[in-house]
Amino acid sequence: MARHFTDKKLVIASHNPGKVGEIADLLDGFGVEVISASALGLTEPVEDGDTFMANAEIKARAATEASGLPALADDSGLCVHALGGEPGIYSARWAGPDKNFTVAMQTINDKLDAYPDRTAHFIAALALAWPDGHLEAFEGRVDGALVWPPSGNRGFGYDPMFRPVGHELTFGNFDPAEKHRVSHRADAFRQLVAACFR
Repeated sequence: MARHFTDKKLVIASHNPGKVGEIADLLDGFGVEVISASALGLTEPVEDGDTFMANAEIKARAATEASGLPALADDSGLCVHALGGEPGIYSARWAGPDKNFTVAMQTINDKLDAYPDRTAHFIAALALAWPDGHLEAFEGRVDGALVWPPSGNRGFGYDPMFRPVGHELTFGNFDPAEKHRVSHRADAFRQLVAACFR
């Protein structure tokens, strides 16, 4: 049985404003005050896990230990099938220290020139940690295909080049409310809410 979340404050263990905003939107309506790790001045831990879930757990545990508050961490990324799952857990690193996803998207498109297969999926791993060491974990996925050139200026990261299955538009063109309904993060959040915020 998953632990029910009864606290009033929750740290989002991320320094990515796009991700923090998306998570805050998904938690809207649950009466929880969301605080970002950057607002608290928390340092980012070394993400040396070999899976999305391992990295989410590292971030959640570091944030809860540093803040004394429950912390929710997300580790997510794009897995390109023709590239053997790359960039995968290194999705953010492909954008470089300046987080330039225009460069990262161009790199992926260049690498795909030799392959007809443009299928890919996004994974989102969520880890919710409490100061007493308890942790709950959930993983979501959405499948799609990569388009070129990128389209849309909504969302963040690789959204402008990712078109989810069953849709004509990329995530970069999605209204935020629609993305919250169908994304990998939304899939993981449905599981989190059903288990911990019921």
